[in-house]
Amino acid sequence: MPPSLPGLHHITALSGAAQDTLNFYADVLGLRLVKRTVNFDDPMTHHLYYGDAVGRPGTLLTFFPWPQAQPGRPGAGMVQALSFGIPAGTLDDWADRLEAADVAIQRAERFGAPVLSFGDPSGLSLELVATDASNDTAWTEGPNPPEAPLQSLHAPTLPVFPDDRTPDLFTDLFGWEPVGTDGDRLRLQAPDAPLAPAVDLLRRDRHPSGRMGQGTVHHIAFRARNADEQAQWQAALRDRGVQVTEVKDRRYFQSIYFRDPDWTSGLLFEIATDGPGFLIDEDENTLGETLQLPSSLSNRRDEIEAALPTLVPPRP
Repeated sequence: MPPSLPGLHHITALSGAAQDTLNFYADVLGLRLVKRTVNFDDPMTHHLYYGDAVGRPGTLLTFFPWPQAQPGRPGAGMVQALSFGIPAGTLDDWADRLEAADVAIQRAERFGAPVLSFGDPSGLSLELVATDASNDTAWTEGPNPPEAPLQSLHAPTLPVFPDDRTPDLFTDLFGWEPVGTDGDRLRLQAPDAPLAPAVDLLRRDRHPSGRMGQGTVHHIAFRARNADEQAQWQAALRDRGVQVTEVKDRRYFQSIYFRDPDWTSGLLFEIATDGPGFLIDEDENTLGETLQLPSSLSNRRDEIEAALPTLVPPRP
């Protein structure tokens, strides 16, 4: 059995226009665009990565912009809401910042921590949660940097059915531990994870499946420290009858994917390696400034650039 999975790697969602997404996540939320590339399976579509100063696993939110798609419908089989941790005591400052940007917010409390809930321009459900998490590479140099930058992903909400084995997947295979309940929520946490260590399983009766479209989550990815560890997870899942893909080269990491009606409650899971990371084709100072393509697509650069919308970074 491999070591426990050390937390979240990234979450990938579908959005509307790429420029609207860039304006919101870079200017309003203060994340860094750490990579602009394309969907390797659909190279006429951007794949945009947002995160901390260097794009550390556990800070990454990525998007496939689908400006022609209809709005999606959250439901069974997809992440319900994704969260970012912010420093304790900064929730009111963030509320003021969001309201100044005409973002409607709602306040709540969960597991004893205050929460701000709101939507992005495509309708994706987001939350900011006051935590004691700390990230020394949080991005602080954007066009409109917040006084208290987002630290990392924090306990996204995964709807599961009570009779599914999704909790067992986390506890018996991933090596995560239950650390509390809040209503119908069960929080599970990876031991000794430096960033993004937790998920919330929201146990619900059977309800309609979601519909992919703008404002919905495509998949959630968990960390493997290296390729050897990832191969061990692939074998361990297959030993339990879970169908897992072959390894996919995503240039900045390599990935395996699996979806199972029982073990994942129909959600699409990914296990992605920590490396090689986002500095293999750009310097830290210039991350996200130009379109990066894998070698298999380099001979199509002119065609791809002509098809993609031009992105203009937000100005201070």
